[in-house]
Amino acid sequence: MIAYLKGKILKKKPGEVVVETGGVGYSLLIPLSTYFKLGEEGNPVELLVYTHLTDDSLQLFGFLTGEEKSLFLKLISISGIGPKMAINILSGIEPRELEEAVRETNVTRLSMIPGIGKKTALRVIMELADKMEKKEKVLSRRESKEREDLISALVNLGFRRKESEQVVDLTIGSLGPQAGFDTLLRECLKKMSRI
Repeated sequence: MIAYLKGKILKKKPGEVVVETGGVGYSLLIPLSTYFKLGEEGNPVELLVYTHLTDDSLQLFGFLTGEEKSLFLKLISISGIGPKMAINILSGIEPRELEEAVRETNVTRLSMIPGIGKKTALRVIMELADKMEKKEKVLSRRESKEREDLISALVNLGFRRKESEQVVDLTIGSLGPQAGFDTLLRECLKKMSRI
């Protein structure tokens, strides 16, 4: 299975690129988002690849970013969505915009993509929402150690647990866990002093 290609662009057109590597030209189907970011013909290129093998064909799908490929893999795991339709969806909407449409259950936005009706749009939203929710639960589990450390620090300083939890959740929500323990604790203490 081919998972990555590095070479030079021999030919490109919307939806397809031919990459030459080691004297062999590989034809890959690509979303428009990848097409617009590719360099000119003759330029070097690196693509993440999904290999799709059926009884009568072998197709390669290329992506410039891991985010695009990850979303593509989630889309093809949905019943009734094949690789070509997944590429079509990614060509009609940016990955972040798609995630936003899923969070907001925006069926209208998805059904604006050519070839996607309201029923398909709704199915995509429902199934992607489920997959995104699982990802967010994993991320929130990673953040929970930082959350517990902050709550514990506030309780040890004499604040009540219930208020500490609320303030910590508000602070992590506004600054994000990447702000670091010290910054988050300072912000929590400022908020606690106002209660």
